[in-house]
Amino acid sequence: MEDCIFCKIINKEIPADIIYEDENLLAFLDIRPVNKGHALLIPKKHAADMTSSDDETLSQLIVGVKKLAQAIMTATGAAGFNLGVNTGAASGQVVFHTHFHIIPRFANDGLKSWPHSDSEPKTRADVAAEIKKFL
Repeated sequence: MEDCIFCKIINKEIPADIIYEDENLLAFLDIRPVNKGHALLIPKKHAADMTSSDDETLSQLIVGVKKLAQAIMTATGAAGFNLGVNTGAASGQVVFHTHFHIIPRFANDGLKSWPHSDSEPKTRADVAAEIKKFL
């Protein structure tokens, strides 16, 4: 896509701190990292988000995440990582090219997980039934 910043990175039209590249994928460090080593893994094949990516591309991405996450954790001394995938503006997606965030996590890094709340069994059952209608 012509005006996609990630496509421009793929095409080497703008610089990035590339840490991995093969025929299908590209990974580079996030310019506004959550933690040291925060990287983005993108497919070279453009799609706006995960739900519009084909299954083969998604399979390649998850295998790439495994490879990269292990290398990032070793290089940074991280104790774990979060995998983030934002889909749609409401989720916080800013660049509309499928991408996975690999965010190294360290003990006492101050980052919090998503907030949780209690829910009633009836409410969960109703939501589950509604979702199942679309599968």
